[in-house]
Amino acid sequence: MRPSFEQIYMELAQSIARRSTCDRLKVGAVLTTTDFRKVLSLGYNGNAAGLANGCDSPEPGNCGDLHAEINCVINCDCPRYVEKILFCTHLPCKMCAKAIVNLGNVKKVWFGAEYRSKEAFEIFNLCQIEHEQFISEDLNL
Repeated sequence: MRPSFEQIYMELAQSIARRSTCDRLKVGAVLTTTDFRKVLSLGYNGNAAGLANGCDSPEPGNCGDLHAEINCVINCDCPRYVEKILFCTHLPCKMCAKAIVNLGNVKKVWFGAEYRSKEAFEIFNLCQIEHEQFISEDLNL
């Protein structure tokens, strides 16, 4: 069976999450064009470049790692006018949702697992960014 582009990019997000150095939760993000022809950026959660791999603290929400979505935004050198879709293994947190808004022209966010906070939904709704949970038996999300 031929996989959809959505499935391919969610699998890529899951695969890039394996690079994460976070001890608690491995998260990956992939930014594409809306026609699915280009991958614009990748990100995974971990410490800043040049710092020790691993968390600063074992406390959830305070590990000190940059989130996958933030790294994906930082790595994107695409102009704001280009329409984008974000694929993420987990629902973004509130601050990542704001960074996604500021990236510009993100039309949709696909996410796998839910996050402990659902504040991203409100931000995406206010900014008219479509969001949808990706459910598939073929992924381990």
